Amino acid sequence: MEYSQSGLHLTEQFEGCRLTAYQDQDGRWTIGYGHANGVTPGMVCTLDQAEAWLSQDIAWAVATVNQYVHVEISQGIFDSLVDFTFNLGSSSFEHSTLLQLVNKDDLTDAINQFERWDKVGGVEVAGLLRRRIAEEQEFES
Repeated sequence: MEYSQSGLHLTEQFEGCRLTAYQDQDGRWTIGYGHANGVTPGMVCTLDQAEAWLSQDIAWAVATVNQYVHVEISQGIFDSLVDFTFNLGSSSFEHSTLLQLVNKDDLTDAINQFERWDKVGGVEVAGLLRRRIAEEQEFES
């Protein structure tokens, strides 16, 4: 499957775009729309570069979801899983109960897994909770 415009909007909305490197809530240096690969303090980029990195970063999240989901799913479910993977990483997605439940076609229990991923370092983060709720809504669409 491919990531839809609705899914891309979800990612852009929650990542925001910052053209100067900053440390995210986990302490990783990040730039653009949540791009972290090779980012160093003081780094700057253009909007075009941020969008190019977003396309590359979305591509690996799409590939990850396509690789690990083994049942037929709707576009909304796919988009929510791509955003989840983009935000948390492929390893978190690959080993999640959320993925296990989706692959069992247990969508009712799967949707309840999103809000379990609202913490950084064991501390609940309001912005992550809002993102997980938005992913739930996309999942249901």
